[in-house]
Amino acid sequence: MNAETDIFTQAMSRIGAKARAAAAILARTQAQARNQALTQAAAALRAAAPQILQANGRDMQSFSGTSAFGDRLMLNPARMEAMARGLEEVAALPDPLARTLAQWTRPNGLVISRIAQPLGVLGMIYESRPNVGADAAAIALKSGNAILLRGGSESFYSAGAIHAAITSGLRAAGLPDDCVQIAPSTDRGFVAAMLAASGFIDLIIPRGGKSLVERVQRDARVPVLAHAEGLNHTYIHAAADFEMARSILANAKMRRTGICGATETLLLDAAIAPTLLPLLTADLAALGCGFRADEKARAIVTSLQAATAHDFDTEWLDAVLNIKIVEGVEEALTHITRHGSEHTDAIITQDSAAAEYFLKNVSSAVSLWNASTQFCDGGEFGFGAEIGIATGRIHARGPVGPEQLTTFRYVIRGTGQVRP
Repeated sequence: MNAETDIFTQAMSRIGAKARAAAAILARTQAQARNQALTQAAAALRAAAPQILQANGRDMQSFSGTSAFGDRLMLNPARMEAMARGLEEVAALPDPLARTLAQWTRPNGLVISRIAQPLGVLGMIYESRPNVGADAAAIALKSGNAILLRGGSESFYSAGAIHAAITSGLRAAGLPDDCVQIAPSTDRGFVAAMLAASGFIDLIIPRGGKSLVERVQRDARVPVLAHAEGLNHTYIHAAADFEMARSILANAKMRRTGICGATETLLLDAAIAPTLLPLLTADLAALGCGFRADEKARAIVTSLQAATAHDFDTEWLDAVLNIKIVEGVEEALTHITRHGSEHTDAIITQDSAAAEYFLKNVSSAVSLWNASTQFCDGGEFGFGAEIGIATGRIHARGPVGPEQLTTFRYVIRGTGQVRP
C-alpha cells in the first residue's frame, strides 16, 4: 500500500465509522423524524436555490463535453423545484420499515414474523447529474440507511451546495449530520477506498456510464447493486396507431437524450415501414436527430446513414437513433435479447395479444405498452425519486426506491417453548 492509497483508506475508515454510527441511530428512528428531515431539506433546497444555481454555474463554466452530458449536469429553476418536490414526495410515501412482510405460526406454537429493516450504510458513486445526490439521500433516509455520496468531479460545486441543504434538513429533524456524507475528495483513489470498504459500506450503487459500472463490479469488495446501460428499444408493431407511434417515439428519443430511459433503437415492423418510416424520420430530423439504419430501412429512406454492427450495441445518450426493420414480434424480441441491456423496452400496438406476448417474453427490468420509454423513472413510478435502475438477476429490478433498499429480519414470539 503506497502513501496515497493509505491516506484514502484512512479517510474512508473515519467516514465509514461515522456512517455506521449514524446508521444505527437512523434505523431506530420513527418515520416522522425521517420525513421531517426530508421536508426540511426540501425547504432548504428552495431557500438555497440561488446559491446552488451559482455553484452549478461554476461547474458548467469548467465543463467541456457533449451537449447531452452538459444537459445532465445543468441545473435550472425548474430542475431545482423538481428536486425539492421529489424529496417531499419521498417523505409522503408509506414507511418502508413499518412492514411485516410475512407471518406464520409453527405447529409448536411459535409465531414467526419477517420484518423489513434497513440495509445499513450505502455507498453511491455517480456521474454528472447533481440531482442524483439529492435523490439518493432522500431514498436512503426514507429507508433508514446512512449514505456516502461520491459525485463526479464535474459536479463538485453543485454536489457540495446540495449536500449543505440536505444537512440542514437532518439538523432540523434532530438527526446526525453523518447520515448523509459526501466524499472529501474527487480523486479516483477515494473511489477505490470505497470499493474496498468492507465492514463500513454494506452496498455500493454505481450510477453512470458503462466504464464506471464495470469498474465497480470488477473491483468492489462489497455487494454491488448494478445499474446497466440504457440500450432501450421501441418496437412499433404492424397494428400500431401511426399518430400515437410518432408522438411516443419523438418523446422516447428526444425529450431528453442523455438519460438512461431514452430509446436508442427503433424496431419497425416491415409491414408498415414503407409508409411510416419516412414520417418517423422526418419528425425526428426536425428535432435534430441523426440516424444509423440497416439496409432495409435505407432502401425506404435512402438518405439515412448506414449502421455498423457496433451501432446497435451503443448507448448513444445523444440525438442519434438506430433503426432496424423487423418481421414481427419474434424478430423484435430476438434483436432485443441480443443487443439490449435489459433496462427498458416498449411495444407500440393496438393488438392486445401482440402486446401481452411482448410484455411476457421481453426480459427487461421495465417493459411498456403504448408509452414512452422515458417513463422509466422512479418519480413516474410514484417513488418520488430513484437511486438507479437495477437490472441484475439476483436483486430487485427496475427503479430502486425506498422499499428496494431494505432487507429483513425475523422476530419469533413464543410461550415458553424449548427445542426437543
